Amino acid sequence: MPHDSPSTLLSVLVLLGAAVISVAVFRSLRLPPLLAYLLVGIVAGPHALGWIADSGEARYLAEFGVVFLMFSIGLEFSLPQFKAMRGVVFGLGGAQVGVTMALVLLAAMLVGLPWQAGVALGGVVAMSSTAIVIKMMSERLELQSRHGKPILGVLLFQDLAVVPLLILIPALASDGGDLPATVGAAFLKAALALFLLLYIGQRLMRPWFHWVAERKSPELFMLNVLLVTLGLAWLTEQAGLSLALGAFMAGMLISETEYRYQVEADIQPFRDVLLGLFFITIGMLLNPSTVLSNLVWVLLTLMLLMVGKAAIVTLLSRMFGHDLNVSLRAGLSLAQAGEFGFVLLTLTSQAALLPPHLAQIVLAAMLLSMLLAPLILHNSGAIARFMSQDDWQLRALELHQIAVRSASSDGHVILCGYGRSGQNLARILELEGVAFFALDLDPQRVKEAAAAGDSVVYGDAARREVLLAAGLHRARAVVVTYADATAAIKVLSLIQELRPEIPVIVRTLDDTELERLQQAGAAEVVPEILEGSLMLASHALMLLGMPLTQVLRRIREVRAQRYGLFRGMFRGEADISGEGSGQPRLVSVALGEHATAIGKTLAEIELDSLSAEVTAIRRRGIRGLEPSPEMVLVAGDVLVLLGTEACLVEAEMRLMKG
Repeated sequence: MPHDSPSTLLSVLVLLGAAVISVAVFRSLRLPPLLAYLLVGIVAGPHALGWIADSGEARYLAEFGVVFLMFSIGLEFSLPQFKAMRGVVFGLGGAQVGVTMALVLLAAMLVGLPWQAGVALGGVVAMSSTAIVIKMMSERLELQSRHGKPILGVLLFQDLAVVPLLILIPALASDGGDLPATVGAAFLKAALALFLLLYIGQRLMRPWFHWVAERKSPELFMLNVLLVTLGLAWLTEQAGLSLALGAFMAGMLISETEYRYQVEADIQPFRDVLLGLFFITIGMLLNPSTVLSNLVWVLLTLMLLMVGKAAIVTLLSRMFGHDLNVSLRAGLSLAQAGEFGFVLLTLTSQAALLPPHLAQIVLAAMLLSMLLAPLILHNSGAIARFMSQDDWQLRALELHQIAVRSASSDGHVILCGYGRSGQNLARILELEGVAFFALDLDPQRVKEAAAAGDSVVYGDAARREVLLAAGLHRARAVVVTYADATAAIKVLSLIQELRPEIPVIVRTLDDTELERLQQAGAAEVVPEILEGSLMLASHALMLLGMPLTQVLRRIREVRAQRYGLFRGMFRGEADISGEGSGQPRLVSVALGEHATAIGKTLAEIELDSLSAEVTAIRRRGIRGLEPSPEMVLVAGDVLVLLGTEACLVEAEMRLMKG
């Protein structure tokens, strides 16, 4: 055994321990794990505590994190998606990358840096964090919102722009006289490799994966995915290009096969672990002493990075026809640096295009921008509303259009949201001769529906003046058709203030927000999953021969009890998540011979004081629902308890230990 193996193993253990603890803390704070990995690299790296050595082997292994990340981007490369969003992707996205690189190049040349360094630095700065932005926006259900689409389009183009930048930056490090030939040769090799792989690879990939899948071996399938990914990465590296470019091509090839989703699921553990290692090595690059000695320059670079990118995206978004609020939110959301920026900065440093002290300043500013990103994203809506509150001309025009369209409506129903659910409801209302007036925030949907004669206008139902302009004081009812509890509560709070007596029906996905919405003023809450369960049960009962009147009576009873029969569920591994820990759930507790509760009645145990409810008791194979409080418990009873996770733990302890 080598002499240094114990220290190597100790370094690995320290790395794993620090990563587990930091990722767990960041997860509990709902922050992206990559920030935790960066922090581990900074703190435990050679420039701080020195727990982890900066070895070439670790760096080479970390490169595979980028390989699998680019492979995942290639898997998600969908030509139909790009075709549908080509205006935003290649218009706004292309303009953002191009303008950012041009301005950074100009600034670099003004401070005396070579133009090659300016181009490389421009590519670094142009990137934003896909991981942070997409994660937070998906959690907030904003990907399909008005500001979500331009943000997604810019991020897609940035991901694409990484590919030519991976080729360009190493070529910029060549001698000045040979630079045009070197760059041209690099792009020619890339084009040739792309053509060969896509032309020949497309004809080989599907039958090859068919042959492997027919062996019906998960291990063989996984080995094949690794072979294809790393094999193509090796081929492009041998051609003088990057590992990441080959991985991107491998992902593109597999994305055209029916094995795309299985491959994506199989590759995710490798990608996430190795990508975490990559971000740790990025954090290890940062020298805190150098940063502290240049703190003023770091903060100045941070301000220029975030303010400059936010301003560029905002102005370009306005030029592409988006309103001020959407443009500001897009600019704020894309102001930070990105994970691909670190990839390009590492490549730039290896090519010696930037002086080491300048690379440290840029790296520190990028890290700080990503640490600030979740806070800015969380408050981007409020910041955008504050900064665009003087855009009265646009607001006045919008309100005028709503007021004109709704002026002839009286006793109508206001539909907040005109997606599929809203449009289906509108069709039923039309059949019954009930007038409706719909508000929606998707300009394309509003344009097409209004052209077809539907009574729909562009407007945000969560704004007081919009509800008033839509005729709230003349309406008979309001229906919130989108399943977003947070947005629905904003609408409900306004209606409670303006006209509390009007009935409001709210759509939600399940029962997790049922009580909250009812307390906010909803007359009826329609949980899709529970209503789907009712419809499933009704069809099943009728097919089993139960009379229709009995089925309808049962459904009415469940609805009258506010879906009490459906409260809680037994959770499995697929249902467990940190976000659901505060929601009611069901759990079965078996009473052993030594349980404290044996011989006592349910009333004597007083589980109600713990906010836990006994919904059923199973005794000798017979299950009884809604047991009496006077029922005496015996050994072997199985109690079905309903409550939150914390309450259920206390209830089980009281049953077992007293």
